[in-house]
Amino acid sequence: MRAMTTWFFPRLSFPSHSPHFPEPMALPLPIPPLRLFEIDDQSWFPASLRGSVQAVLTHLWSYKAPLLQPASPASLVARSLHQILGDKIKQYTFVDFCSGAGGPTPYIEKEVNKRSVTALKERAQRNGQLHARGIGEALGEGVHFVLTDIHPHLGAWSAASKKSSHLHYLSTSVDAANAPKNIVELANVPHADQKKVFRLFSLAFHHFPDPLAISILRNTLETSDGFAIFELQGRDVGNLFTIACMWPLLFAGSWWWFWGQWEHLFYTYIIPIVPFVVVFDGFVSCLRTRRDGEVMELVKRAGGVEGWRFEMGREVHTWTGGMMQYFMGIREMPRKKGA
Repeated sequence: MRAMTTWFFPRLSFPSHSPHFPEPMALPLPIPPLRLFEIDDQSWFPASLRGSVQAVLTHLWSYKAPLLQPASPASLVARSLHQILGDKIKQYTFVDFCSGAGGPTPYIEKEVNKRSVTALKERAQRNGQLHARGIGEALGEGVHFVLTDIHPHLGAWSAASKKSSHLHYLSTSVDAANAPKNIVELANVPHADQKKVFRLFSLAFHHFPDPLAISILRNTLETSDGFAIFELQGRDVGNLFTIACMWPLLFAGSWWWFWGQWEHLFYTYIIPIVPFVVVFDGFVSCLRTRRDGEVMELVKRAGGVEGWRFEMGREVHTWTGGMMQYFMGIREMPRKKGA
């Protein structure tokens, strides 16, 4: 189930091709985004418990609950990128900001490249030109992703990058509001000078207050060729209900997912701090998340909409009411020299 809207600039027209479709329990709350705090963001929250909470969130990006989910959230992100960018997806290197310990990016990279190879095979079969060599070259080239954060997690990133030749990381601190223009070259991405830069914010943008969000968008519009904001929650009843369902889900599945991680299991079943923080922070994330029009207003305040095309939409990730929402900007006019 999918709805999508496109806004084009500089023509300043706002065509919509959003078909009506039923969204489960999509009852928006009549409140603005609330700047509340999340426990996992606090400096006083123990690092070991933060690691357990982040491990849950990372696992849920790649998990597909039987009957309840049409696909994993990481797969939905990859599908959205492919549907919006089409064959041009190979023209970009994707730079993930606020990567934390890696988050969903390794899974998104895997899904994006898997879809790219599948699309190539299908096209070749239709044309009767399926060659193993051509598929091998496509696999070797692939779509590259770069992990960055203001506090680099070098151990986790190094381990993740060893599992894929298309996953890279920048070992130095990166401020999303003042990112270096040559960020892809600094990460030693192959053929970096031949690729465009596409920024990713996966489950991160709702953390930024408006002034910081505007600064990040301004830097993004000045130094990149595209960007995407993905959130797995929103300010509506369905998403809040889905977050509440995570408590029994974690009780049912954690023993299997995290078997052998005894501290994690202790703080899930004996003293249930992990599920409490996941659900509490999930509720807060719902109330902090901006809707499409609110993000668009920040983009306008960042002062750089001319020459960009904007795509936004929602997709069901869980039938209990969980919705993935995305906001993408694609540069339609070349960057100014030196930008």
